[in-house]
Amino acid sequence: MCNRTSVGMRFAVLVSFVFLFLFCRAQTSLPVHPQPQPSLPDAPSAVLGLSQHSKPHGLVGTERVDEPWPRKVTHGDETISMYQPQVEAWEGDEVRAYAAIAVVSKTHKASNYGVVWFTAQTEVDKVNRQVTLDQFQIIKVKFPAIPAKEPEYQAFLQAKLPGKSKVIALDRMEAALEVSDSGQAGVEALDVNNDPPNVIFTTKPSLLVLIDGPPQYRDVGGTNLQLMLNTRATILLDTKTREYYLNVMDGWLQAPDLVAGPWSYVAKIPVDMEEITKGIQERQQAQAAGKGTPPSLKHAERDGKVPAIYVSVGPCELLVTEGPAQFDMIPGTELEYVKNTTANIFRDLGKLDYYTLLAGRWFRSQSLEHGPWRFVDGKSLPEKFASIPENSPKAGALVSVPGTGPAKEALIANSIPQTATISRREAQLDVKYDGDPLFKTIEGTNLQYAPNTSTPVIKVDDKTYYAIENAVWFVGASPAGPWAVASSVPAAIYSIPPSSSLHYVTYVKVYRSTPELVHLGYTPGYYGTVVSSSTSTVVYGTGWYYPPYVGSYWYGAPYTYGVGAASTWSSESGWSITIGVGYTNYYPYYYPWWGPWGYYGPCCWGPAWGVGYGGYVGANVYGRWGNAAYATTRAAWASPYSGNYGAANRTTFQNAQRGTIGVAGRGANFNAYTGNTVAARGAAWYDPKTGVTKGVGAGYAGDTYTGQGAVRRGGVAYNTTTGTGIAASSNNLYAGKNGDVYRYNAQTGNWSQNSGDGWKATSKSQANMQQQQQARAVGQQRMQNFSGSMGAGMRMSGRRR
Repeated sequence: MCNRTSVGMRFAVLVSFVFLFLFCRAQTSLPVHPQPQPSLPDAPSAVLGLSQHSKPHGLVGTERVDEPWPRKVTHGDETISMYQPQVEAWEGDEVRAYAAIAVVSKTHKASNYGVVWFTAQTEVDKVNRQVTLDQFQIIKVKFPAIPAKEPEYQAFLQAKLPGKSKVIALDRMEAALEVSDSGQAGVEALDVNNDPPNVIFTTKPSLLVLIDGPPQYRDVGGTNLQLMLNTRATILLDTKTREYYLNVMDGWLQAPDLVAGPWSYVAKIPVDMEEITKGIQERQQAQAAGKGTPPSLKHAERDGKVPAIYVSVGPCELLVTEGPAQFDMIPGTELEYVKNTTANIFRDLGKLDYYTLLAGRWFRSQSLEHGPWRFVDGKSLPEKFASIPENSPKAGALVSVPGTGPAKEALIANSIPQTATISRREAQLDVKYDGDPLFKTIEGTNLQYAPNTSTPVIKVDDKTYYAIENAVWFVGASPAGPWAVASSVPAAIYSIPPSSSLHYVTYVKVYRSTPELVHLGYTPGYYGTVVSSSTSTVVYGTGWYYPPYVGSYWYGAPYTYGVGAASTWSSESGWSITIGVGYTNYYPYYYPWWGPWGYYGPCCWGPAWGVGYGGYVGANVYGRWGNAAYATTRAAWASPYSGNYGAANRTTFQNAQRGTIGVAGRGANFNAYTGNTVAARGAAWYDPKTGVTKGVGAGYAGDTYTGQGAVRRGGVAYNTTTGTGIAASSNNLYAGKNGDVYRYNAQTGNWSQNSGDGWKATSKSQANMQQQQQARAVGQQRMQNFSGSMGAGMRMSGRRR
């Protein structure tokens, strides 16, 4: 149920975080005086006291870069050039690929061309968009003109290749995988719940407050106050007057009824609330030091800018426009979109139906203001949505249109894991329960889980328990442990269905292990994404509502709606997930609304992060393990010398159980006071008037108050009109699966073929070779875009604040 009370305001908020929500499960207790947020940790080099002159053997620092292709090695008087690999398959942490190679002899002045097939283990660094290849195995080498020398070259490459640079840009790999025969093989689509949430449409600045089930309270000792436990907002009930108080910015709104309101600004608060308010204001001022004046609810009241309040005790979404809806035409589609909102709202001119995207799902209604909204599956979505131009401000919606290129890209990116190598000795787990451990059956399985802890604990049998923290599996003989890093996970755990609140743990896999180390990784499903069988696209959340546990603490489960989650896409940076936004009740620190790392201290919530290059799902939770991962992971994010463990744009997260913090993710350059947002690579937007965040795609930039802006595509790597791309001229050889080599002429667009008897023009290259060329061009351009926007941050080191 949702209700509202209206008062004007240019700023809008979704809801203010209260207490810890760890691994998608919130934990709330009585408020204390707010303590300063811990600053970001030192770079590992500072922690370990290491210098550039004391690097352990085998570790690499700032030299981890994607070197130009082809890459060369000397073999006697011959120079062997290996061109950019073409991906056959990428499963877990192993890739199968093949590449064109050229051998040039100085003595004979002759060139021979062939193909090498190999496998390699992958360490993925989504923070810095790099893949480190290791443990190469040369499967075969084929030279049509010199077959007798194939064993010699295979032996040489097997000995030499592992010693060469093994880093390749993730953008190159994703683009190559998309056009491979196995690009979408193994992508598992699941039955998710597509029941529509309650959708509120309003033309006034508004605030959405989510309550996780019937309100639950706890006494604030020595006062007449009770704190509501099961919400991220700070809501107090005065038991003497029966008045409700909602914290916004540095002040309070008051209402006689929680749901019905009306909510209004209150200047004089009960004496019992004065210390709480003092703590809020002190923290806000401390965090705002040197960063401008923090927002003031008193000033908002003076200027007539206090928001309308909506309270929901179930799944709910808020669609807000700045005044009456204003429509703009999308050329060539017979579709209009609402331009004075950050939500994705469309109107089909043929039937005058309205469509909106919520958590990656399409819903349709004949009335924007009154609904009702109904789910639209992939087969029922009008084909005209697939015609939205890639340079449209609404190009981000293409990722949710089945069969489109962006939708296929999302399926690929969603299947690639973030990986790490964890030290068994250093990674430790201590599970805290609210009282004695309780266990409930996971429906559809023989497993049980513990609802009264923030750590997912799964009972396999009376002597076998598994738990997961920061994407690392642990195993123990009892609910209390002791816990050890697991070297394998029972298959039964991976059968946990989407209808379970613990479904997200099924996206963390153990690949292999040694007595000292465990190699593992997780795909974006760990953050909440799911491939829906109804649409064959990536959506956010399972759609199910999971009742929380409320005892001394509130342990909430993942939400699908009301958190501003959206899939989006841009031609510059590809697919990403954005997560909902709002204000902190102190200085507007920008933290993710959702995620396995939860939220951060007794106050905070913040606006969208997740602009481009994977966005929210491009963050790396393994950074929280510190040296347990740094010392054993070869990928650049774990380098203790370059400080790359956080990258340029990052957000902080706190480990509630150990009090440590780490770094993850990327965000936009956002000014909460003007509404101006700059995200040249981006596709996510936050409008402080509305508190709504949605993707827009194609690097759209502008003023979110006016909706005016320019589309910046960047680069000329891919021409969407002609379907051709331009790759670097030196990286222009492609391997055929039959051992032939193909050469592309970027100036003429022509192909030639070498089957061992020299280059010959061909009007018809091998199947999908044109796609390989286009993928190489797109991957290269995105790599350059990313390097240009993030390169400075990737080179940062030392203390990072």
